[in-house]
Amino acid sequence: MTEVSPSDLRTRYATVRRQSLALAEPLSAEDQCVQSMPDASPTKWQLAHTTWFFEALVLGPHAPSYRPFDARFFELFNSYYESLGPRHPRPQRGLLTRPSLAEVQAYRAAVDEAVQGFIAACDAERWAAAAPLLELGLQHEQQHQELLLTDILHALSLNPLQPAMREGAPPPVPAAPGGWVELPGGEVAIGHDGRGFAFDNETPRHRVRLEPFAVGRRLVTNAEYQAFVDDGGYRRASLWLSDGWAAVLAQGWRAPLHWRDDGAEFTLHGLQPRPPDAPVRHLSFYEAAAYAEWAGARLPTEFEWEAAARWREPPAQMFGLAWQWTRSSYDPYPRYRPWAGAVGEYNGKFMVGQIVLRGSSSATPDGHARSSYRNFFAPAARWQFSGLRLAQDRG
Repeated sequence: MTEVSPSDLRTRYATVRRQSLALAEPLSAEDQCVQSMPDASPTKWQLAHTTWFFEALVLGPHAPSYRPFDARFFELFNSYYESLGPRHPRPQRGLLTRPSLAEVQAYRAAVDEAVQGFIAACDAERWAAAAPLLELGLQHEQQHQELLLTDILHALSLNPLQPAMREGAPPPVPAAPGGWVELPGGEVAIGHDGRGFAFDNETPRHRVRLEPFAVGRRLVTNAEYQAFVDDGGYRRASLWLSDGWAAVLAQGWRAPLHWRDDGAEFTLHGLQPRPPDAPVRHLSFYEAAAYAEWAGARLPTEFEWEAAARWREPPAQMFGLAWQWTRSSYDPYPRYRPWAGAVGEYNGKFMVGQIVLRGSSSATPDGHARSSYRNFFAPAARWQFSGLRLAQDRG
């Protein structure tokens, strides 16, 4: 990680932490306590969990005089760190009506004050140990800023009142030309180049040989996906992977999550007309793969996606609109080693049964996207801002 000064990190810490509160500000206390499904988390829990991260991994180990705000919170807001003690069950996070939202906000304020004081008082030795953890905590919080939005969108979509979190209409997405970007393949460098922050799953950088291929010049649009729906895409088993077809039958899928039959879709701005030229979103990997099969194409591997993102004339819409499903399992890179200590649980132990997504979405915080970033979800996940880009073999 690039070295950063204490003063710069103090400023960035305050900015990131304020942004989380700003995202949650339009929500009522009741909104912030609801959990719509086991995979999602309440807003209040996320505000507390991102605070717990700094308390458990920075202040506790590195600030000898620090005393916990409330020792009971270590169990309530630990997510999946086995080495840091017991955890409240994930599917029951919505039952945590206590602590109240006001108490969680007080918890955040107390930890923020302690972190700022710790940074100001750090000597060089302590700073060298704590700075990477502080940076990881901020990157972690930015991940939860996106999850805060996707999780509350799912919860509000289930409310019969169809409430909007944000006023007005969402910003329009400029139309992008279709077609293909041709790439020659060959040996390419994959992974983070060492400049700036990266998660451990983006390393080590290594070489991969690719055959010639092409990727879509833009993302698949709502109108294009509607043609798949109209052509019976959700009724044709031949287009689907076996587990995907089982999900279609078991869950009754007929269209992307949040689509309505009248041409509308549910968004953070409430029910809105579905723009035909905007990228389709809220797809599972299974849906993305079925569409690609129907279109006579396939999904790109994560290595093809990264090579395209770094190409001299990269495709449009790589970042900022929708995460893009790839055809790659979430596996470790050659010679991968997780970080030492408790943070080694951050990524490595999830490298099974997940699919890689690349890019970023409209909910991704500014500055949090890069060509080596590896997002990952289970193949049936639909509540993220996830879409697709097609690929084809060449040569």
